[in-house]
Amino acid sequence: MTSQQDMATSSPGRPAVTDDADGTPSASSGGQPPSKLTGSAVSRLGDVVFRRLATGSGILVTLVIALIAAFLIIQAAPSLIDNKANFFTYQGRWIVDGGDLQFGIPKLIYATLFVSVIALVIAMPIALGISIFLTEYAPKRVVSPVTYLVDLLAAVPSIVYGLWGILILGPAMVPVNNWLVNNLGFLPFFQEPKSNVTNMSTGGTLLTAGIVLAVMILPIITAVTREVFTQTPVAHREAALALGATKWEVVRTAVMPFGFSGYISGSMLGLGRALGETMALYLIISNTGPIDFNLMESGETFATKIANNAAEFDTPAKTGAFISAGLALFVLTFLVNASARAIVGRRQA
Repeated sequence: MTSQQDMATSSPGRPAVTDDADGTPSASSGGQPPSKLTGSAVSRLGDVVFRRLATGSGILVTLVIALIAAFLIIQAAPSLIDNKANFFTYQGRWIVDGGDLQFGIPKLIYATLFVSVIALVIAMPIALGISIFLTEYAPKRVVSPVTYLVDLLAAVPSIVYGLWGILILGPAMVPVNNWLVNNLGFLPFFQEPKSNVTNMSTGGTLLTAGIVLAVMILPIITAVTREVFTQTPVAHREAALALGATKWEVVRTAVMPFGFSGYISGSMLGLGRALGETMALYLIISNTGPIDFNLMESGETFATKIANNAAEFDTPAKTGAFISAGLALFVLTFLVNASARAIVGRRQA
């Protein structure tokens, strides 16, 4: 019986089959290789781990944002309930001592949005020009140094920008401000200040603050826009060139339409950065100004208002009043980001 089995396994035309130590048959040369089930299992395990880590990260970020919102609401609610003035329309001096609370945010909203819009108006065209130059026109030996210099602006601390703004840029803007007031004073943007005349002699105006903010958000907008422009499909460029388009026409008809959504997204990221800026604006503008769209005036943003009074948070009512300003800034930033996503989504559709 044993000899018959040996003859069967060693007969011509058949590969020899041997048993491993664990009893699992293995094919010799000429047979099919064993399937790599172990590798597939490892691959599936990696997919599961990565999916759970990604899901957990998203849940964690959402949970942190929800906790921040809950903290702001809990801290601000008692003061908002005790507020004797209309939180959305009161423009008088904040009264947060004692039991008679009176505070509102119209001037804070105005100054925050106005100085941020000034920064966007200045930074967006410059960022677009830099991005087009780096991706379409600049020689390769120039791209890396210029990109590095632009990105380096993002590493400068806010307080350095503030000191530069009030000590260097502000005095340099004084003759410019005087010229604007003398020659363009008929416009509402360049009238002589009525409440903060000292701004004209120090240069601490909303215009100066907007220029400083523009420099601060420039690397953010430029980096996002440049990366999107570099992803333009080669087929789009070649199609435009095949139709006889010039270099500028390729940029206008192929590159810019493809990267427009990224350009808007980068601009909104820069706007979010500008809305929450504290130290730079704290050193340049820190006085409450009127709501008149005058670039020569000063003003207080949400962030500078809180920073100016942070040392006086000695009672829950006073603390809650200023935290309510932080809650308003939180909601404002959320609405800006939501609007940006809606714009990008509609553009892509």
